[in-house]
Amino acid sequence: MDSIQPLCLLCDQTSDQVPLIKMQYRGRDYWICPQHLPKLIHNPAELEGILPGAKDLQPSQHEH
Repeated sequence: MDSIQPLCLLCDQTSDQVPLIKMQYRGRDYWICPQHLPKLIHNPAELEGILPGAKDLQPSQHEH
């Protein structure tokens, strides 16, 4: 059985190159590296086309 090597959904780096954080969304597994995690948190709509339905995700709200 072939296994698919996890890749950051934005930069395609592997866990041999950078730490990867596994997440589940809409029944599927995705991985993201720490460098791109802020994009998921603060600007998830920018992931549309890469992460299905990302345009519907709300960015984190911060208190100033």
